[in-house]
Amino acid sequence: MPPTFSRLFAGVIFAGVLFALFVLPPTHSALANAPAPQARSSAPNVATGRRIFSTTCAACHGIDGRGGEHAPNIATRPEIQRLSDQQLFHIVHDGSGPMPAFGTMFSTAQIRGVVQYLRFLQGSRGPAAMPGDPKAGKVLFFGKAGCSGCHMVQGQGGFIAADLTDFASTKSADEIREAIVSPAPDVYGRGRLATVTLKSGEAIQGIVRNEDNFSLQLQSLDGSFHLLDKSDIRGVAYSTDSLMPSDYAAKLTSQEINAIVSYLMSAAPPASALPPKHND
Repeated sequence: MPPTFSRLFAGVIFAGVLFALFVLPPTHSALANAPAPQARSSAPNVATGRRIFSTTCAACHGIDGRGGEHAPNIATRPEIQRLSDQQLFHIVHDGSGPMPAFGTMFSTAQIRGVVQYLRFLQGSRGPAAMPGDPKAGKVLFFGKAGCSGCHMVQGQGGFIAADLTDFASTKSADEIREAIVSPAPDVYGRGRLATVTLKSGEAIQGIVRNEDNFSLQLQSLDGSFHLLDKSDIRGVAYSTDSLMPSDYAAKLTSQEINAIVSYLMSAAPPASALPPKHND
């Protein structure tokens, strides 16, 4: 073979090899052995959230999220568990009260990771689930159950007992249910009906709201207040029963009680929206 032709043939073979290597698609075996490309993900990473929580949040909230010297329990408090992921994200991002904002320190994915790790500390419960139908519960509250005869919710109902608008803000569904079916004993008689008999013979029924050595303040069942001078009172007789019925477990079905619990939960604002309590 002439030298010129031999060099030309070798050049053609070399070009074919280059074409096979860099132009033709890889074979199935080559694809199977090739390392998979690593995709970039913006999904929340719980491991990242754990690291950030441990180094940034735990100093105040405790390593388990159950509170410390400088910040509250955020793991087991019902009002925190009830917050949505989006609400928790904004609290971390924008800050809340004495808690600083971390939106400029951490990325969106990192803050979401912190939220997911908090859910892990909470037992992955997320927002508290309602055990029943809140619409049916409202009908029961203002109807069959008779709750509104004494209690008020969002400006509607009675005056004689506690306003329940905020009652569920800081309580779990189980705690609300327990308060309905097993009300705490009224040791001091503050929830018992009192009959105040005046020396004139008039008798007034209601709840004693305040009392000192000289006067007694009574709220009657229509919501009116009566400031009575003790020198005008012949006697005060307390009913042996609390105004709060103790037989709801027998009068209502479990489904109906769960509906009332859900109505109170749906009516309550989050605890973060409640005004701060001042110690007088």
